[in-house]
Amino acid sequence: MASEIKTLYEKDGVYIHINVNTHTSDRDAHLPGRIYLLQKPEGTFVEWKAEEVMSLDNHSEQDWAMISSVGYQPDRGSDTVADQKNDRKRYNLSFEVLDLKSFKRSAPSHGWAYIIFILKDGTTYPAVHFHNGGSKALLKELEKFVHIRRSPTDSRLFIIQDHDSEALSMSFDELNLFQDSQGDLVSKFIKDPYTTTMGSFSKVTNFLKDVLLQPEDDSVPKDKVVEILSEDIPGMEINNQDEPGYELVSKTKLPPRPDVNRGTPLTSQQWSKHMDREGRIINVEEVKDQIFRGGVDPALRIDVWKFLLDVYEWDSTYSSRTKTRKRKLDDYFRMKLQWTTIRSDQEKRFSLFKERKCLIEKDVTRTDRTHKFFEGEGNPNLQVLHDILMTYCMYNFDLGYVQGMSDLLSPILVVMENEVDAFWCFAGLMERVCDNFQMDQEGMKTQLAQIHKLMQYSDPELCNYLESHESGNFYFCFRWILIHFKREFTFSDAQRLWEVIWTDLPCKNFHLLICLAILDTEKTTLMENKFGLTEILKHINDMSMAIHLEETLKKAEGIFLQLKNAKHLPDTVKEVLGFPTSNSSPAGSRGSSGTSTPVQLQTPASTPVSGPSASSSMSVSFTKDKSYKNSARLHLPEFMRDSSSQASPDDSSIEILSDNCNGGTSNFYN
Repeated sequence: MASEIKTLYEKDGVYIHINVNTHTSDRDAHLPGRIYLLQKPEGTFVEWKAEEVMSLDNHSEQDWAMISSVGYQPDRGSDTVADQKNDRKRYNLSFEVLDLKSFKRSAPSHGWAYIIFILKDGTTYPAVHFHNGGSKALLKELEKFVHIRRSPTDSRLFIIQDHDSEALSMSFDELNLFQDSQGDLVSKFIKDPYTTTMGSFSKVTNFLKDVLLQPEDDSVPKDKVVEILSEDIPGMEINNQDEPGYELVSKTKLPPRPDVNRGTPLTSQQWSKHMDREGRIINVEEVKDQIFRGGVDPALRIDVWKFLLDVYEWDSTYSSRTKTRKRKLDDYFRMKLQWTTIRSDQEKRFSLFKERKCLIEKDVTRTDRTHKFFEGEGNPNLQVLHDILMTYCMYNFDLGYVQGMSDLLSPILVVMENEVDAFWCFAGLMERVCDNFQMDQEGMKTQLAQIHKLMQYSDPELCNYLESHESGNFYFCFRWILIHFKREFTFSDAQRLWEVIWTDLPCKNFHLLICLAILDTEKTTLMENKFGLTEILKHINDMSMAIHLEETLKKAEGIFLQLKNAKHLPDTVKEVLGFPTSNSSPAGSRGSSGTSTPVQLQTPASTPVSGPSASSSMSVSFTKDKSYKNSARLHLPEFMRDSSSQASPDDSSIEILSDNCNGGTSNFYN
């Protein structure tokens, strides 16, 4: 059978980069391999295969990567050549060329050339980096089998087009546009498309434009807004009944979106300078601003997080903090004693306690097990994780435990390395996000609806597209909001993101602007590929561990400044961001859980802003809020529970070099 396989193209020195947010030269960050274009009896295939592991390096820092339930994670338990071979093979990719929907290329002259392949079902593969050149040669070979056109809105995105006469005839037949026999319709259309389609051209504009005609301009036609359709999360239903009250969104143009610069993390020296002799934090807003701008030095988090999560007051002294900690220590072990002294016969008659205990035990065994803090059998840190969650059930009887809480506790425990401190920090975090875990789902429904409101104004084109492709409910953002992007970023990046959000700058619900920033980055990919509901869900899931944190934060703050500087913002948008509305006065509020209490607008004092990069416009439309029906339980869709799909690097997060191959080839791919 192997003799029937013909190699059309082969290139070595093609790498998959494991962690797109870490700048490292370690060999475990770049997996070497070969890429092939193969002609098989069943079709033409693109394949990448990892090189074989020839020897085992004894350096302790080498940890070959494996795929976990949420993306790529280091596995320090792989200590044999066989293990490393198997781990590398997990990254092998293979797909038929005809299944290819589009691909992204790196910008020229900015790093190793790479290609990200996106399939028709929404699967997005990790970027393959051509360290020794050859990407253009591969694409020239691909061009022999598929028709490729560059996206009119993104010069780095290339769309695969199918010339399918049968599909064209079928489309015309289903639309019932013509009385001509379908046998000669296609030939008539190709010879004289204008005359043939004179009376019905508007109905097939998009089809003809994408399949037969090259775009004449850079404009993307806006899809007609449709009603939000079926739900994707069991138990979350949409109330489509008309509600009183319409808001007229007048025609306005948003000001240009400014470029924003990020800063450096807060250091121990800087932290000390903000304390007086008795230990009070002075210039609190200045401290928060620096944390928002650059995060906190990892070694300092054990102290700073306790202030951000309200374990200590900002104006507390050394002496008062000592007393507070002693009181919290006693409170914790008192609550822990309440559940540890429940006998087995009591547990039989305490069904709710037993149910929560079983759920916690199940979740703890699969929480961040590839992280060195939790890896290995019999790891005592797993017991600490378990005990904190059980004690929280005693602390908050009404809420108890809901799936996802272990994801929020894990990074805190890694930082604190202390059961009591981790518990009270976790309790402080839950005060911020507890609405996410309410059984009636009102907190989640509210925030999903708020994303819709924000996008209606900030990016109506993308909002209309999502609405017309059964995604206007924004359920694909569910996991992002539920556990604050914990599974979308690497462990360290998630910690950095959280401390930025905990500053409550620059406005209420900044995490929703982060959602908009991520979607803005993926806008061209979603729209140019014409992804529907299934493909959008798959693509969003494949982005796990491949989102560039700093670029996302820059874009999110840029969107905030763009909205802040806009004239005549609708009250619905003002309420989401905590801006003063025409019917209310600002009042201080934290606003991280999706509530709509107005808060005082806070702009980071040190916001560095450079020239504008983009602007958006809004057309006249009537909007009304969609309310969600109550539900008895909090359900997660299967794809959000334990994602096992491969993560794919976002092209904006990868270092890029020029492609060294075939300088004389066409500039089409430059």
